[in-house]
Amino acid sequence: MSLHILTINAGSSSLKLALFGVEDSPKKSFEAVIDDIGSPAAAFAATGAKLPAVNKPVAAPDHQAAARLLTDWLKQVHEGTIDAIGHRIVHGGPKYYEPHVIDDTVMEDLGKLTLFDPEHLPIELQLIGVFQALYPNATQTACFDTAFHHDLPNVARLLPIPRQYAAKGIRRYGFHGVSYAFVLSELERLEGAEVAQGRLILAHLGNGVSLTAVHQGKSIDTTMGLTPASGVPMSSRAGDLDPGLA
Repeated sequence: MSLHILTINAGSSSLKLALFGVEDSPKKSFEAVIDDIGSPAAAFAATGAKLPAVNKPVAAPDHQAAARLLTDWLKQVHEGTIDAIGHRIVHGGPKYYEPHVIDDTVMEDLGKLTLFDPEHLPIELQLIGVFQALYPNATQTACFDTAFHHDLPNVARLLPIPRQYAAKGIRRYGFHGVSYAFVLSELERLEGAEVAQGRLILAHLGNGVSLTAVHQGKSIDTTMGLTPASGVPMSSRAGDLDPGLA
C-alpha cells in the first residue's frame, strides 16, 4: 500500500502543491501552482502523468482565495487519503531550523515570529490550519528556509550591533534555503560533485530575490539578514537602502 505525501510551498506571490506517492521511493503524481497572486495576471497551472494539463487565468486576489482554488481542485483529482503534508516555512527563528513535526507548541512559537516575516509566516500558518481541517489524520511537517544558512560563519552571521543581541536571536538568518539546497543538488547531478563543492554564487530570482555564496556545499554568506525584507531590491521589498536617503 503506497503512502501519499503532499508538499505545500507558499511564496510571496505564489502557492504551489505537489502530491507524491511513496512505495520504495517518492514519485510525483502531479503538481499545481497559482502564480501572480494579487495581480490581474494570476494564473493556475497543473501537470501530472494521469491528468490533463491545465493553464488558465484565475481570480486570486490573495493567498486565501488561491488556497480555496487549489484545495477545491485537489479534492477533485485526488479522492484518496493524505498521510503526510510538508510545508516550506520561511522563518523558524533561533529555535527551528531542522524539519519538525507541527504541533500546538510549534504553531504558538511560529506565531510569535510573524513580526520578523509578516509577508510569509501568517499565510503559511493559515495554510497549516486549512490542510489540518481538510486532512486531520495527516502528519504535518515544517521545513525551514533558514536551515541552509544555519551554520553561517560568524563573520557573516553576526550583525554589527552589541553581541548581547545575538544571544537573543538577532542575527543574519538567510532565506530561500529550500531553493538553494535544490539548486545545489541539481548542479551536482548535472555537473558533478567537484563543481558543486567549489566556490559558487547562487541566485534565487523571483518575487523575492537573494544571492548566496557557497563553498563545499555550505552557505558562507547571503544577502538577506534578520528578515527576508533585506538585501537586494525586490518586487514589493525595498531591500537595503542607503540611510542617506532619509
